[in-house]
Amino acid sequence: MSKIKAWELVGLFLVVCLLSACSSKEEQLQQSITQSIQQAETELIELKAALEQGRIRNATLLKEYQKVLQQQRPELLQISTLIAQDATSQGPLYTGLANRLTDIKNLPKTPPSEDTLLRLDVLHEAMKPSLFNDALTDPINMLADMSNGALARVGAISQRAEGEGAGNQLVGNPNYGQWQTNDNGMTFWHWYGMYRLLDDVFDAVEYGGWSKRRKYSYYHDYGRYRYSSPKQIKTQSALETRTRQSYQRQGKQFTSPYAKKRSGASGLSRSSYTPVRTRSSYASTSSYSKSGSGTVRNSSSRTSRGVSRGK
Repeated sequence: MSKIKAWELVGLFLVVCLLSACSSKEEQLQQSITQSIQQAETELIELKAALEQGRIRNATLLKEYQKVLQQQRPELLQISTLIAQDATSQGPLYTGLANRLTDIKNLPKTPPSEDTLLRLDVLHEAMKPSLFNDALTDPINMLADMSNGALARVGAISQRAEGEGAGNQLVGNPNYGQWQTNDNGMTFWHWYGMYRLLDDVFDAVEYGGWSKRRKYSYYHDYGRYRYSSPKQIKTQSALETRTRQSYQRQGKQFTSPYAKKRSGASGLSRSSYTPVRTRSSYASTSSYSKSGSGTVRNSSSRTSRGVSRGK
């Protein structure tokens, strides 16, 4: 009888040790998440200060492009001013980061998830001034394409070299709009709020055609995983799968918008060419990695420099 009780005590001791170890691991994970959130809050404030103090080069350039376009094409004043908001903390690019941090802070704290730590790791990267600077090349190039050749593209091959269909660098970027499917099953790009003014400048964009003939943009070819939330990545993947299945039922061929990486140009920071770095062991099963996150490639293309290019 005493022997049985001894084994029971040993078993109980092992269970207690196991629970204690699990509890300790969860406490360490929660502590890491808390510290990472505090760091992200600081980084967001520092990024805002860098924008306000003119320490983000492409933010300054975006404002300069807006002034040039305002003089050259005054009829686009409202649109160019809207796009130039990305040079401030009121723009969609910055507010998108702030909203992602808020979403993370509102996640359940028990039990702590390593996926939360991964999301914070990706957000830390997106808040780097060098990467935010690179992400601003899309709105800059949007204005450049509206200037009828007066302004040079930045971090991308020239509009002439890329061919027709330019000026849609922000299409497909969830910071500015979303894909919506009509009653006929056709999926078109819809701009958010005031960005619907861009419908007056650019033709409607249908997802299947855009996917096949998508032009280069920083967001799609370099920054998608850093400047999207896991939910947005999941939505993009679901749309791609649904469209592929629809095309197959119709006997048509569908080309993924990410089947081929488009060529960028020199001038981006080294960080843009490197995979997303994370500390979390959960990364292999996360929403980001399931969609192929962190896959980047160098480009040897070149770009013109300077604000004004001339004819």
